[in-house]
Amino acid sequence: MRLVIQRVREARVTVSDSTAGTIGVGLVVFLGISRPDTTGDADYLVDKLLGLRIFPDERGKMNRDVRESHGALLIVSQFTLYGDCRKGRRPSFDQAAPPEQAHALYTYFVESAKRGPVPVATGVFQAAMQVQLINDGPVTILLDSANRARST
Repeated sequence: MRLVIQRVREARVTVSDSTAGTIGVGLVVFLGISRPDTTGDADYLVDKLLGLRIFPDERGKMNRDVRESHGALLIVSQFTLYGDCRKGRRPSFDQAAPPEQAHALYTYFVESAKRGPVPVATGVFQAAMQVQLINDGPVTILLDSANRARST
């Protein structure tokens, strides 16, 4: 499971000229799901996401998480995070989870995030979406559950 996280001042997702989700200060989370992903990957990334200290404190140091900054999450499904461009010029999406599996894990991820301490807005799964955001910093972070540190 992959997340591309952008710290924003505001963001909005539009589907067919209607606003699907909007936030002020917070994090836009582009979520990609691969074939081997499980609810364990989602649990790990939700925990990591909510605890990321990437908002400035009173000294301007990145030392606060989204809750401490009174922020929100805007979660947008994005299978293209698993686009493989190593061969040819057209991306292969063979690593991306099939829609049924991806939808179930996307829903699980969103519901898990909603149990957290911050408001959560979303896009629409499998829809053609337009995402508008004002990146703050800019700060962009990539998290991949396949790269998590393992305890020994």
